[in-house]
Parts: sequence; C-alpha cells; structure tokens
Amino acid sequence: MSPAEDTPVPLDFRFGKKKELPDGIWIKCPDCGGMLYRKEVEELKKVCPSCKYHFPLTPTERIELLLDPGSFEEIDRDLSPLDPLEFEGETSYRKRTEQLQAQLGIRDACLTGFGAMEGRRIGLGLTDSRFLMGSMGSVVGEKIARLFERGHDEKTPVVFVSGSGGGARMYEGCLSLMQMAKTSAAVARFREAGGLYISVLTHPTMAGVMASFAALGDIIVAEPKALIGFTGPRVIAQTIKQELPAGFQTSEFLLEKGFVDMVIERPKLRKTLAKLVGYLV
Repeated sequence: MSPAEDTPVPLDFRFGKKKELPDGIWIKCPDCGGMLYRKEVEELKKVCPSCKYHFPLTPTERIELLLDPGSFEEIDRDLSPLDPLEFEGETSYRKRTEQLQAQLGIRDACLTGFGAMEGRRIGLGLTDSRFLMGSMGSVVGEKIARLFERGHDEKTPVVFVSGSGGGARMYEGCLSLMQMAKTSAAVARFREAGGLYISVLTHPTMAGVMASFAALGDIIVAEPKALIGFTGPRVIAQTIKQELPAGFQTSEFLLEKGFVDMVIERPKLRKTLAKLVGYLV
C-alpha cells in the first residue's frame, strides 16, 4: 500500500461535509413555542399553523394583504416629527427618530393613503409598532386627522389598522397627549357626515391609541388573540389589588363582552372587510 493510500481519509470527505442551514429558515412561535418553517408561515399570511398566533405585519405587508395590487397611493408621506422639548435620555428623541427613519424607511409610526379593496376605493391607515411602539405623536395624530378629513371630502369609507403598543409619545409632551382629542374629533366629524369607519385592532392595540380613534369605529373588528386595552394586565392587577379574569384583554374576551363586533382570522380579513364596505356604503 502506498503512503497516499495509507493516509486516513478525513471524515468530511468520506461522509460529506455537514451543510449549514441558512439563517432565518426556522422561526419560533411566541405563543405555542413551536419551531415553524418560515416559508410555510409566510404562505399562511404570517399565521402559526399550529396555534393560529398572528405574527406582526409591516405596513407594506398589510397593504398587500388588504388592497388590490398597485392601487395604494400614500398621502402626507413627508411629515416628520419635531423635537419641541429637546428631549434627552440615554438617546435623544431626535437621534432616535433619525435612526428609526433610516432603518425602516418611514418618517413616523403612521402610514396613510387611498387604494382599492375588491375594486372599491377606500382610505387606509396603519400604525407601525416598530417605530417607538407605534406611539402617537404630533405627526401620527396629524396624519390620522387628515385621512379622515380627506375621506370626508371624497365621501370615501376609511379602514384603519391599529397595531400600537404605545400611547401618547412622552417625548413630545402635551403636543402628543392632545392627539387623542384631535383624532377623536376628526372621526366624529367624519361620522356626522355619514362616513363609514371600520377599525381593525391587531396585536397589540393599547393605551392612548385604544382610548381614542381606535375605539371609535362604526364597526370594530380584531385579529385573533390580540392584546387590546388601555393599561397592561399586570399594572391593573397591582393597582386594584384583584385577580383578573384569564385573557380579559384579548380579542375573544372583548367579543364576548360586546366591545368588539367580529374576530377575523387574517386570511379572511380582506374578503370580510370588502363585504362590510359593500353592504354599508
């Protein structure tokens, strides 16, 4: 036997080198803990096939889910927040917003515009929890008010998808807090003129957003298992010193108590909203 033949063959050569899986091919469901094939989850509109947990969607994904392809026309895109208090912390408000703008490609936590849903023109608004938890600052409130004002002028129904875990944006002080009244007043004027407003609550919809425009829809629908309320359950329990019902801030609990009109799984959301608009406009 020659020296070359006597040399041990590396294991990687004999059995094949172990292949590394691409990053992100599997994701973990935060509800049931199952390991999920990302492609399958995406084909199901980002819904867990096991427990039906609804993963968050970006505004772009929401638009693709709800509107006819290529029909969306954004409005008020260039509105950008100021820093009236010159708020400083571990990171200044100005620096933080600039970082998020560069990272996400949006100016603030709200996107508004008009498009077609099953061929019918609607106004559409969305909050984005990736931008400071979707909290409501002066730009968010202004864009929401303008959406309803334009919907009033054009006699167009409005669908707003709320996904905000933050309320009034403390970095802007009273200018943020007043947006609760401002958006509520815009919705009231829209309703008095006969406009149809459908509010869609997703996980999470909390605090000042829930205490203002998100709760004022003529029809309020929600995605399954969404956390909906003003203050989180732990804070409420600590404040009132009482044990709270299990799941009392979920979509299903609020449907049972009459606050939410419908709980709709994401794959059925577009068809259902289109039917509602068709029936009521």
